[in-house]
Amino acid sequence: MGPLTNTYVFACVSMFMIWNNIQPTVENEFIANYSSSLLTNVPENIPVRTLVLDLSHNRISGLSISEFISLSDLQVLNLSHNLITELNFSVFIFNQGLEYLDLSHNNILQVYCQTLFCLRHLDLSFNKFTALPVCQEFGNMFHLEYLGLSATMMRRSDFRYIRGLQLDTVFLTLEDFSLYEPQSLTALNTTSLHIVFAANQNFSFSLLYDGMSTAENLRIVNLKYTLSYKDFPSPSLTLLKKIKTTDLMLDTVDLQWTIILQIFLLIWDSPVEHLTVRHLTFRGPLGKLPEYEFLPLLSSREQIISLGGSMKVLTLEHVRNKLYYFNQELLYREFSEMNIASLTIYDAFMPHMLCPNRTSSFQYLNFSHNALTDELFQNCGTLTDLKLLILQRNKFESLPKVSFMTSRMKSLKYLDMSNNLLRHDGSDVQCQWSESLTELDLSSNQLMDSVFECLPVNIQKVDLQNNQITTVPKGMAELKSLTELNLASNRLVDLPGCSGFMSLELLNVEMNLILTPSADFFQSCAEVRELQGGHNPFKCSCELQAFVRLERQSGGKLSGWPVAYTCEYPEDLRGTQLKDFHLTELACNTTLLLVTALLLTLVLVAVVAFLCICLDVPWYVRMTWQWTQTKRRAWHNQPEEQETVLEFHAFISYSERDALWVKNELIPNLEKGEGCVQLCQHERNFIPGKSIVENIINCIEKSYKSIFVLSPNFVQSEWCHYELYFAHHKLFSENSNSLILILLEPIPSYIIPARYHKLKALMAKRTYLEWPKERSKHALFWANLRAAISINLP
Repeated sequence: MGPLTNTYVFACVSMFMIWNNIQPTVENEFIANYSSSLLTNVPENIPVRTLVLDLSHNRISGLSISEFISLSDLQVLNLSHNLITELNFSVFIFNQGLEYLDLSHNNILQVYCQTLFCLRHLDLSFNKFTALPVCQEFGNMFHLEYLGLSATMMRRSDFRYIRGLQLDTVFLTLEDFSLYEPQSLTALNTTSLHIVFAANQNFSFSLLYDGMSTAENLRIVNLKYTLSYKDFPSPSLTLLKKIKTTDLMLDTVDLQWTIILQIFLLIWDSPVEHLTVRHLTFRGPLGKLPEYEFLPLLSSREQIISLGGSMKVLTLEHVRNKLYYFNQELLYREFSEMNIASLTIYDAFMPHMLCPNRTSSFQYLNFSHNALTDELFQNCGTLTDLKLLILQRNKFESLPKVSFMTSRMKSLKYLDMSNNLLRHDGSDVQCQWSESLTELDLSSNQLMDSVFECLPVNIQKVDLQNNQITTVPKGMAELKSLTELNLASNRLVDLPGCSGFMSLELLNVEMNLILTPSADFFQSCAEVRELQGGHNPFKCSCELQAFVRLERQSGGKLSGWPVAYTCEYPEDLRGTQLKDFHLTELACNTTLLLVTALLLTLVLVAVVAFLCICLDVPWYVRMTWQWTQTKRRAWHNQPEEQETVLEFHAFISYSERDALWVKNELIPNLEKGEGCVQLCQHERNFIPGKSIVENIINCIEKSYKSIFVLSPNFVQSEWCHYELYFAHHKLFSENSNSLILILLEPIPSYIIPARYHKLKALMAKRTYLEWPKERSKHALFWANLRAAISINLP
């Protein structure tokens, strides 16, 4: 299908292309899509307000008026790729607004015409017509811009009815083509002509000549000619003068080399400015060509070179050579001496190209996807007008040699050397580039850090993606004019500095090995307005927090934020976007963390010291130590089998200020009479020579009970506190009920020291005996006390 200038029709075509991926459905009241729905008939439930109807890729074999009579607003109808065999345009007589009608790729043999006045696009290509289905009614379709037809033969009279129409594009499919009457195409009045032959048949050269005399833009697909080159007809001089074509495309060309040369001679002497030949295969002549016949053909290159012509752009794509005897140097010289502005030879396995002998008019050269090497254009001084040179996907290896190749190209602006095998080992060989070169593409090569030693001084844009660069050397030569640098898909571990790129505005470091980018990048690269740093394996840690803050302060300079910036490490954060990653200031500020830890330590020490003082912890530690030492000495001094024997019923603990009551009341009343109680008193039972603590522990262990005479004096005595502590320790260590508390006088809670918390606990949890002031109650007191002590000693 040729290009369309009408915007509306182009939109319709685009819509149909998108529909191919949509399931059969009614989109809304204006668009109905039933493509690829296995339909055999037009559906009956199409919304009446439908503007666009797609019925393509179904099995519909016939059409009727009743199927479209209700669709009065229909503007676009696609019935391509069905099984329709007969077409009557009166089916659409009630669709007066129809502008786009596609009936291509059906089996239509016969057409019954009816004028559709609003029709702009009519496609009947790839059908089974014998003669061109051009009706007299077509001549009244004055809005028609695109016309697609098919036939197996063509006569001059076929286009007589549409001679007066000004068409934009005519598309002809000539499969199984058997007859062409010369000058038939010249009756057409169209801007673009697109002709498709069958792939297995010889095309008509008269049709080629007539096509060039008909349309400004001509495209022919499937040019094949298997007959001898001697049978190839040459155009008449009169016909050559009528050629209108300025843009010619020949697609899928399979011809003998000699015929190709003759076609080129024809084109070179015509108004054609742009020639594109795609999928070109040139062969040798049938049989062996005698040398005396071949040499004149070789000299035809001189005719081409000498012709001034109108040719400006020549494009050859996907070229294959099946010529057994072939002088390649002759062909290279042919191309190098062409007097044109643009030459493209793409995918032709071309190993070399010669330098022009004289100053060349080439401004654009594209030799991509070939086999060119470092020897190309060495010491070539005739390409002074060349501005763009594209040499991607070749076999270049040396970057210095590439620079020497450009050194004499005084107008060169752009050079593409991507997808080669370029290296630069940083040797003493100096690079010498064209001073005019401003844009250089070195992507997908084997370049390392030393490449920065071999870049053009005046370069403005450099593409170094997909190489092996690990860092940008700091001592490199300054590239004052560099504004764009692409370092994506390399091995960088950090953002490069801008010491050598003072004018850098755009930097791409995507898909490298950057874990934690430098946070001071925008400070050292003040001119950078866009940084593309996504798709790196970011390590989400404290160091990365500064980079995240940098994004907030940069004012949108990070391209792709936030989608392209995600955590790779650690594992539990993988996939988390950097904008959602947060750590506290305390976790990331080492100084603040140390100060906080020190302050907390000091506070903790102060609290512990305060608690120790309040709770008399040092005293308890000291007592525990003395208890442990005493027990250890006792264990060493007595045999293992000897056990402690109880000698006393009770040990008495009291304050010296309460000694009078103990001696006059407690001891006499417990030790006299029947069932006398043996009491342990420090004044009479402590063993001389032993420490007071050791005597206290021994007396408590040899006594069944421990009697504590509690009074305000008791809580003021240090030794009473020792005795209470050791007795309480025995209480828990032996799980016994050995404490007896006698409250001699009431003790106000405010006078009890903090370290007497055990006394407070005992008085709160245990029953104690209170000394009565009334004498009449003394007998009961002594009876209760005896009962508490009652035990038979061994």
